[in-house]
Amino acid sequence: MNDLSLIAINLTRRCNLACTHCYLDTDTLLEGSKDELTAEEVCLLLDEVAECGDGSMVVLTGGEPLVRRDVEDIAAHGVKLGLAMVVGTNGTLLTKSRIEALKLAGVLGVGISLDSLYPDYHDAFRGMKGAWEKTMTGIENCRRLGLDFQIHFTVTEDNAHELNSMIDFARHCGARVFNVFFLVCTGRGEAVTDITALHYEHILNELINAQQRSQDLIIRARCAPHFKRIALQRDPVSPLNRISGQEADGCIAATHYCRITPEGGVTACPYIPDEVGNIREQDFSELWQSAPEFKLLRNPVLNGACGICEFRKLCGGCRARPIASGHGLMDEDPLCAYTPMGGDVIQPIGETDYNSIQWSQAAELRMARIPTFLRKLIKQRAEAYVLELGETKVTAEHLSVLAAKRFGNSIPATRARNETATHGKD
Repeated sequence: MNDLSLIAINLTRRCNLACTHCYLDTDTLLEGSKDELTAEEVCLLLDEVAECGDGSMVVLTGGEPLVRRDVEDIAAHGVKLGLAMVVGTNGTLLTKSRIEALKLAGVLGVGISLDSLYPDYHDAFRGMKGAWEKTMTGIENCRRLGLDFQIHFTVTEDNAHELNSMIDFARHCGARVFNVFFLVCTGRGEAVTDITALHYEHILNELINAQQRSQDLIIRARCAPHFKRIALQRDPVSPLNRISGQEADGCIAATHYCRITPEGGVTACPYIPDEVGNIREQDFSELWQSAPEFKLLRNPVLNGACGICEFRKLCGGCRARPIASGHGLMDEDPLCAYTPMGGDVIQPIGETDYNSIQWSQAAELRMARIPTFLRKLIKQRAEAYVLELGETKVTAEHLSVLAAKRFGNSIPATRARNETATHGKD
């Protein structure tokens, strides 16, 4: 059974902006669609999501989800089911009263899109003069009112030079996470100049450098499965870098993630347009487990360079990019500069590698306090870290070290308690 760790629900196609890279067209952004899922239908979907994954994370997004006034009702229902509810927004509608309503509903945090520290560039990219100022106000409102937030940065040739400045800004303004999204040119995004394969490679190396320097901000690449290959090339002896891309930093479309359209269609990700079914016609759980297209993505037979690449089980390339460039789902990712060397396929860390790893009672107690949707990944990283140290037992102290490396002095969403002090270091 494939655990559903993350699901994005596009609540609407309406938006108060008109971003040049959006995969929706202008008329759709203004008018939306007449048959958007109702709040009742979304809540019924959440009931099924809760059955498919243990504490899954649900991203309520759009269009701009905050143009709907029932977002809080939907979020509150998900929270009651034990789901981690977050909102993806352009930030312009994050007024103080709206943030208080989101907090009251139990929303874990928001992801806010910000594409430049230059107002004119951001406004042009987002299609509305004054958008930058409103987004900045939304960020400040979140900070003042104590709603956790992430910064989402879409990198292109035009703003890539701002990467380090954006990371510094995210840290300074109190963001928990800085996510870098690599554009998949679909919809309106077809008119936006994408980065070159060589520049893509360079930016991923910059992100790895930034991650290694950062102790208080999580820095992640999104829609960039090549990250796994580059990380392993840089540090081949680290077990942490051999964790499968489908389980960690690579593409999780259809393996642990999918997207719901505003009309109820189910797709592997927002950039793969083909729907595998509709929740109005078929149970979501059945589609998630049995859709042939999803099964194909879970056990891909890749073509071209991706098919002969020794990193194909760690990376596998983006499956949306070949479609966007007019090719097939399983064809090679056109935004990869690596030439396969013809060596043995590099295998991800398997369950057999973990058989000798034990967990101390204190470490298990600490894991129990971590949000459910994060436990599998953190467990995997902790065991890989212990293997790297040449040890056989995960302790609370190991978890503290890993938390400090990723989150600084506190763990987001848990405001974590240091169980080491309470339960000892074993």
